[in-house]
Amino acid sequence: MRFTRPFRRDPGAHTGPGRHRRPGPEPGQQPTSKRRRLLITSATVVSAVLVAGLALRDASGPSESGPQPSAMGEKCRPTALLEPPCGAWFGAFVPHERSDLEDKVAAYEKRVGRKLDIVYTYHDMSVPEGARREGQLLTPEEQRVGEDRMLLLSWESKWWGGTKSQQPTWKEIAAGELDASVIDVQARRIKDYGERTGKKVFLSFDLEADTRTPDNGTPAEYVKAYRHIHDRFRELGVDNVVWTWIITGYLNHADLFERMYPGDEYVDWIGYNQYNYYRCHDTDWLTFAQTQRATHDWIRENVSDDKPLMLSEFGTAVDAERPRRQAEWYAQVPRVLKSLEGVKAALQWNHRDPGPHCNLALANEAAWASLREVVSDPYLNQPLG
Repeated sequence: MRFTRPFRRDPGAHTGPGRHRRPGPEPGQQPTSKRRRLLITSATVVSAVLVAGLALRDASGPSESGPQPSAMGEKCRPTALLEPPCGAWFGAFVPHERSDLEDKVAAYEKRVGRKLDIVYTYHDMSVPEGARREGQLLTPEEQRVGEDRMLLLSWESKWWGGTKSQQPTWKEIAAGELDASVIDVQARRIKDYGERTGKKVFLSFDLEADTRTPDNGTPAEYVKAYRHIHDRFRELGVDNVVWTWIITGYLNHADLFERMYPGDEYVDWIGYNQYNYYRCHDTDWLTFAQTQRATHDWIRENVSDDKPLMLSEFGTAVDAERPRRQAEWYAQVPRVLKSLEGVKAALQWNHRDPGPHCNLALANEAAWASLREVVSDPYLNQPLG
């Protein structure tokens, strides 16, 4: 998604084809398989595990029929890579200024009726000097929000508002030219956060990189830059990062996805951002399943058959002629989410995209009521620790 400072990615990148067409192979085509996933579960097994293991946290109220947290034991506790074994996390991007992050998150949680598992924020790679905090990972506000939530930090190879010469390139990052001024500084901040709190963070480098080439460099240069950051963190002893690779999920970019995947040893989670844009990009109305399933299946077949997956941004535009249609769209989420093997987190995008008819935020009380019902599902209420 694109937004104005301080949360701005490359303006116009979402106006390209990746945001205009329904994801999926062209008619009559099937994606070429590179890694055949194993069908290791069945509907019966999944149902049995869910019935045995799921429970609502205090933030969303007790479940009348599901087991209570005391009955869960260690079975449903998060893994070392923050994967919830018995369901999925619920998170959101909530528009905010740096200083009011806590208030905006609290206001969103009050309306949705529960605490967020994951809060999503964005940063550039500017030099953190003076009062400028765009490039400062883990601001004081983020750290306070992170006391009882997880954080997904999106780190972008941009200098928002900077000159052309200040814009980092993948080639420069891969060559280590930003190590002393940017990479090492932020790596040490994250390391210190982990040592003080015992907490890990999800970290994404250049989400939707498939929209950033050739401006930022070649696919090969992106992979080198990603790996350099990963390796530099490791050299500095940073062990509290969950490396999250995020793409658009637009399958006309499938060749780019394969060329830009950093490799299994460099990626812990895979995320993708798919929406029902409707009039925003003059498309047909798509159900939640239509926006998610084709990309999910392609990733499982061609990139990884076992990495945990994240719907790192999901949402829908409104239908002015059918005010309840947005609410009906969100009502589909739990059923479809449970059928997407390996999807362990879903983050709602509660903001707008540039352009007419492109407000993707929840539009009315019916939509909020629908989302409240969705996120009260035990599947989306997992123990944080």
